[in-house]
Amino acid sequence: MRTALVYHEEMTAARLLWEDPECEIERPERLTAALERLQQGGLEQRCLQLAAREASEAELGLVHSPEYVSLLRGTQALGTEELRALSGQYDAVYFHPNTFHCARLAVGAALQLVDAVLTGAAHNGLALVRPPGHHSQRAAANGFCVFNNVAIAAKHAQQKHGLQRILIVDWDVHHGQGIQYIFEDDPSVLYFSWHRYEHGCFWPYLQESDADAVGLGQGRGFTVNLPWNQVGMGNADYMAAFLHVLLPVAFEFDPELVLVSAGFDSAVGDPEGQMQATPECFAHLTQLLQVLAGGRVCAVLEGGYHLESLSQSVCMVVKALLGDPAPPLSGSMVPRHSALESIQSVRAAQAPHWTSLQQQGPARLLNPSTCSPEGRRPSVSPGGPGFKAAEAQGSAVPRSLLDQLHLYPTPPARTAAALTAQDAALVLPPDVLRPEGSAPQEETRAWARLHEALAQDTAFIALGKVLHLLNGILDGQVSSGIATTPAAAATLEVAIRHGLSHRAQRVLCVAVGQLDRPPDLASDGRNLWLNIRGKEAAALSMFHVSVPLPGTTGGFLSCILALVLPLAYGFQPDLVLVALGPAHGLQDPQAALLAALLRGPAGGRVLVLVEQESTSQLAGVLARVLHGEAPPSLGPFSMASPEDLQALIHLRGQLEAQWKMLQVAGEAGGQG
Repeated sequence: MRTALVYHEEMTAARLLWEDPECEIERPERLTAALERLQQGGLEQRCLQLAAREASEAELGLVHSPEYVSLLRGTQALGTEELRALSGQYDAVYFHPNTFHCARLAVGAALQLVDAVLTGAAHNGLALVRPPGHHSQRAAANGFCVFNNVAIAAKHAQQKHGLQRILIVDWDVHHGQGIQYIFEDDPSVLYFSWHRYEHGCFWPYLQESDADAVGLGQGRGFTVNLPWNQVGMGNADYMAAFLHVLLPVAFEFDPELVLVSAGFDSAVGDPEGQMQATPECFAHLTQLLQVLAGGRVCAVLEGGYHLESLSQSVCMVVKALLGDPAPPLSGSMVPRHSALESIQSVRAAQAPHWTSLQQQGPARLLNPSTCSPEGRRPSVSPGGPGFKAAEAQGSAVPRSLLDQLHLYPTPPARTAAALTAQDAALVLPPDVLRPEGSAPQEETRAWARLHEALAQDTAFIALGKVLHLLNGILDGQVSSGIATTPAAAATLEVAIRHGLSHRAQRVLCVAVGQLDRPPDLASDGRNLWLNIRGKEAAALSMFHVSVPLPGTTGGFLSCILALVLPLAYGFQPDLVLVALGPAHGLQDPQAALLAALLRGPAGGRVLVLVEQESTSQLAGVLARVLHGEAPPSLGPFSMASPEDLQALIHLRGQLEAQWKMLQVAGEAGGQG
């Protein structure tokens, strides 16, 4: 995997030349702090490093008017007072004699990244740029943004590379109205933005930032706005937004490229956003996006004004792009009530346009909170009224944030495969380990006494390899692993019990196929058993769930996004075990997607067990996705059957009181 990092030191040349509390937070140190942290973490050295080039004026013209480009070209010859006067004609903007050069480099960096990814020179990447771009419009600078870097990159991908479906994900805390205006009538570009909105009381104070702004004409449904109406949104809220809004729609849209307007003012500590999402959350968001578009993800820096929070978040995104496991999410995985209001409102607005959102039934709106003058929070536009107070509030970052990279070191090996002799010829990525070792005979023999099936020679040998691999995962020597066995059910039970007795406090088990939960497994809340392809939809307890295997791509995606992942993230396991047993029924792309998505909840600690008779080339596919590669496409989207939908709604109705991450998915008449 090659991850491109595009940068040029000359993008730090533009800076504010006069006093302006509104604009002073957009400063060159934003780039240098992020780059220094990438270097300190050894991440820059692991990337394909590309020096940004200037975009041509023809490339700028893909989005911007000739008159506007000419105006910006002229700023190179202006004096300080003339620059100040021109800046005053726009909202929250400053110009410098080097602004035109810096802004062309920022666009050029985004274009270089797209070219590298779409030509295969890189698999994914990050453009570390300033000035940002997502507020910039056809003929106007806005909100620190001069040229619309991501919008131009999308147009470039369409015109030069012939792409027909591009997804833009804007997780900056401000609404990227510039991108929305450019593509609001274009069905070839799906634009998703979450943003601090506060019922229109937060900058840029636009009605069209609300959930009911869904695009115009043929583009209706291709603008997806998720407005946050309170500050303090955290990891659970961001993950819920992805699982219950963005990803269902994105899978149905089936993009060929994902562009990320990667603003980190939505991270903890930032004075603009006043949100609580920690840097590792952005690794999880990136990892979720990598299952789309064959992993072709291009992130372009937007905002982010708390230097430590910004630089840590940038590092987490780059680690995820490199394929490193995302650190486990911290804090309680319970979405805020205000977040549920917002998520349900956007699902209601978008349901007429997306089959994937119709599948859970009509949206049930919660009673919205109001934005009254008495209850209004001080607005914080880029440096707007009340900024200094907000800056003081935003600077109180938990000390643990400062040591994120040291708290979660990358294991020496990312993935290992323990294969039986029958599967030894499978082709695996070159840096997937094939450990030769096995657990001590005494240990293997002791565990094998649990099942007669494990006493057979091939099963016993496979068990020793599984225990050796599992010990490596639990001890932090390897992140994830895959093992083949002729006795999946028996080996799975041993793996659960061994994991719980060695370091793991909570073990998630996703059993696919004819695999029953061991009857004498302790019901102490330390093991969550989820059986896919169970005989019926049933929640025997909050820790024992069974669901039939859906028969369509839409049904399978709904099962994973609306049930499996919310349960997994809500449980916050230390270890994930995935078992593909006899007659598991999954197609290779489905199994690969399941494994790829389950890399997240336990910080990459995943062990996949595959029944030997069902392997074919499946073990190789699974090893690649555990190693960080994108899973193969599921194929055309098809709607879930009524029976599968009813089963899902029934289960959510039973479980959502205990598992809060499910609540935003359940909107059908109070059932789920």
